Amino acid sequence: MDILTMMGWAATGTGFTFMMTALGAASVFFFRHKISEHSHRLALGFAAGIMIAASVWSLLIPAMDAAEEAGGVAWVPAAGGFILGVLFLLLLDELLPHLHPGSKNPEGPKSHLSRASLLFFAVTLHNIPEGMSVGLLFVVAGQTGDPAMLSAAFALALGMGIQNVPEGASVALPLRQEGYSARKAFTFGALSGLVEPVFGIGVVLVASWITPFMPWLLAFSAGAMMYVVVEELIPEAH
Repeated sequence: MDILTMMGWAATGTGFTFMMTALGAASVFFFRHKISEHSHRLALGFAAGIMIAASVWSLLIPAMDAAEEAGGVAWVPAAGGFILGVLFLLLLDELLPHLHPGSKNPEGPKSHLSRASLLFFAVTLHNIPEGMSVGLLFVVAGQTGDPAMLSAAFALALGMGIQNVPEGASVALPLRQEGYSARKAFTFGALSGLVEPVFGIGVVLVASWITPFMPWLLAFSAGAMMYVVVEELIPEAH
């Protein structure tokens, strides 16, 4: 599979997740209250399950297989990359002010930003590894020609897209409640998901340079996604 095809698949997958974020943000045009808690929890649990499965079967196991094919020790990049992915997002959480949906207390450095702005930063921050993970899976699918990996990439995009509907609403609705126009609140809510296609397509563009480090990058994405699941999705669903 050539790079243009991989870019097309990555643009389709991450474009879908972005559109689902925009769909959630569009809720400001119909009502100004929170979406159903039951629907929100269902979407979060569904996405968490898919992301956990993808982290193990589509990222960690391929990382070990790629390391073995290169003549290395399989568990080293898998464990090392996973830990680095967790530490990377943990560091960003400590350095950047943000507020998770459903939480009352902001995290990170003290800031005078509004709650809506902190929500925007939190959702945008955690969308970055999601976009990277989808892009990496399409790169692996293109390099190996494995239909199962291609299916896994689209399945991951589907799970993230479902999760992104309440996330888009969780950014846009507070902005609307704080006096922003519906159009402006929608724009900010939709933009929180724009980083997914940006980073997803970006990974494909640098595929030829990152191939030697693919085992580490796959495990890195797995660690970052698991951090999002454990630190955000599961607590928020409860």
